[in-house]
Amino acid sequence: MNVLLPDNDGHLLSYKLQSNYRPGTPLNQNSCRTIYSAAHVVADPFASCNPHTASAIHWVDTLKFRRHLAGLGLGIAEAMDTAQRGMGLDWSGALELIKQTRIELPNALVANGVGTDQIETKYVTAVAQGLSAYHEQLTEVQKLDARVILMASRALAKVATSSKDYIKVYGQILDSCDHPVILHWLGEMFDPQLLGYWGASSFEDALEVVLEIIESNIDRIDGIKISLLDKEKEIIMRRRLPHTVKMYTGDDFNYPELIEGDDFGHSHALLGIFDPLADVASSAISRLNENDIDNYRQLLQPTVPLARHIFQSPTQYYKTGVVFLAWLNGFQKHFIMLNGAQSARSLHYFVQTFKLADQANVLVDPERASFKMKQLLSVYGF
Repeated sequence: MNVLLPDNDGHLLSYKLQSNYRPGTPLNQNSCRTIYSAAHVVADPFASCNPHTASAIHWVDTLKFRRHLAGLGLGIAEAMDTAQRGMGLDWSGALELIKQTRIELPNALVANGVGTDQIETKYVTAVAQGLSAYHEQLTEVQKLDARVILMASRALAKVATSSKDYIKVYGQILDSCDHPVILHWLGEMFDPQLLGYWGASSFEDALEVVLEIIESNIDRIDGIKISLLDKEKEIIMRRRLPHTVKMYTGDDFNYPELIEGDDFGHSHALLGIFDPLADVASSAISRLNENDIDNYRQLLQPTVPLARHIFQSPTQYYKTGVVFLAWLNGFQKHFIMLNGAQSARSLHYFVQTFKLADQANVLVDPERASFKMKQLLSVYGF
C-alpha cells in the first residue's frame, strides 16, 4: 500500500507502507519486570469551556484506552506528564481522572501523580507552601486508597535554597504516605522549570541528595523513576539503590537495553512511550519473561527511532506525538488535545512520526492510518 507524503520542501512523494502490526501478548502477574505506561488523555472537542483554561476530558474514550492498557497487563501511571499534567491538565482535572480510573479499574496496577500544581508557581514564596500543596494532593489521593507517584514540584524548585529543603520536604511527605511510593526525578528537558532540582547543579551532587532521601525513608519507597534521557546516569544510580528499591526507567531513548539489564541489574519501566507502544511492549516483555532475549530485542529495538523522534527537543511537547498516534490507531476520533497542544509540532514531525510508526510495526490498521494522514495533510493544503 502506498501513500503520498510531503518531503521537507513540500513535494509529494510516494511512500510504501510496510507495517506488520501484531496484537500484544498480555503480561502475566508474575512478570519479571514491573511495567507502567504513562497514559494520555482524550480531549473533548465539544466542551464549551476555553481549552486553554480548563481540562475538558472525553471520559468514555479516555477510560477505554486505560482498559486497553490494563488488558495487556501493563500498569498505568495516571495523571502524569503524558496526560499533559501542568500543560493542559490542572489539579482538579487530574484528581477527577484519578477517581474515574480508580472506579473503572479497581483491581489494575495504577500509580497516581501527586504534586503541587494546584498553586501557581509565581505566587510561591516559601517552602512551606510547597509542602502544604503536596499534603493536600496526597490526602485526596489516599482517600481513594490509591498508590502514589511523588512528582517533582515546580513550586519547590522555585523557592528551595539548598538540598536541605528537599530532604526536609520529602521526608515529611513520605512520612504521611500510607503505601510505598514511586519517586520521580524529572529532568529539565521534560520541564525547564525543574532546572537545578534537588538543590544541586550537577548530576553527581543531585544523586547524593536523592540517595539520602531514599535511604532515610526506605520503608516508604517502592522505587524511583529517573527521566534524564541518559542511560549511563540511570545505570550509575541503579547500581547504588538499596536492593528493595526498584529503578523505573523513564528513558524514552534507551529503554530496551535498560529494561533488559546487565550482569549487575536491570530497570523496570514507567514510560510515556509505552502509551503508543503498548502492544509491542507487552509482547516484548512477555518474551523477556521466557528469557527469549533475541525476540525481545527484535520486537523492541525497531521502536527506538520512533521514540527518539517523538521525544526530540523540545522534549516537553512529546505528548503531541503520543496523541497523534492514538488518533491514527483509532483510540480517539479526532486529533484535538488539551490546551490546543496538537499545534505544538510541525507537519514534518507528523510525517516522520507516521513513517517511523509504520517501520516500528505500531500502526494497528495501515489503511485507516493512511486515510487519517491524508485528512491531516489536507489541513496543510495538500
